[in-house]
Amino acid sequence: MTPRWICPIVAALALGISVSAQAATIEISMENLEISPAVASAKVGDTVRLVNKDVFAHTATARNGDFDVMMPPKKTISLVLKKAGTVEYYCRFHPNMKAVLNIAP
Repeated sequence: MTPRWICPIVAALALGISVSAQAATIEISMENLEISPAVASAKVGDTVRLVNKDVFAHTATARNGDFDVMMPPKKTISLVLKKAGTVEYYCRFHPNMKAVLNIAP
């Protein structure tokens, strides 16, 4: 005789039920003409929240063309990562503001 708790486990395994990973939200801030963190890691499907804490506008412009977003002063912009790779990005208005986003599949 099989214990009662085995049947539901066997049924779940047979149906291929799995637990999927949740997408994360990564926050990147722009303040005092710096991007923080300067190097961040994320996965495809994650959301990046770009927070402009300065009193002037910034952009997050990917050198490979993946994104180019304008951030008004004191505003937050969100974007969902669509493909894996290493993305170097900067502010078009303040080219010394540079950062890297490592995106895993």
